[in-house]
Amino acid sequence: MIRTTRRFAVLGGLALTLAGCANKFRTYNGPEVTRLQMFKGDRTLFLYNNSKVLKTYKFDLGFAPAGPKQFEGDGKTPEGSYTVDKRNPNSMFHLSVGISYPNEADIAYAAAQGRSPGGDIFIHGGPRAGIDPIKPDWTAGCIAVSDREIEDIYAMVRDGTPIDIFA
Repeated sequence: MIRTTRRFAVLGGLALTLAGCANKFRTYNGPEVTRLQMFKGDRTLFLYNNSKVLKTYKFDLGFAPAGPKQFEGDGKTPEGSYTVDKRNPNSMFHLSVGISYPNEADIAYAAAQGRSPGGDIFIHGGPRAGIDPIKPDWTAGCIAVSDREIEDIYAMVRDGTPIDIFA
């Protein structure tokens, strides 16, 4: 009886510990993230507080990483100046933070070509079941980081934060 009670106590404690680790919503009480800069060429994302780098992340891109996104379905990641404009806690990719692509210039260029610029560009974590990432550069134009990293980014970055994406 004592052995069974002890086993239940140990297993219950283990279950509570694992449940606490599973929370994807982290808190952040550090300096405000005032800007993101992303360099596609070396696959590096920087989170800044003014001129100080707070965090650096490596990432994967769209399946056609060279050049700026111009049209829906081209598999490219945008280049230019945008803002973080939304977040999705129920994303197919763990968590996701939206980028304001397309901007006015993107829309005008695509329209002049008689095409759609596309949209729904996010920084996101890994895929849920049923989506097979082929690394590197497996997304449809988004920026993919690890699940742990998107948890940090989701907590640190607020809507309206500027993001500059460079070739």
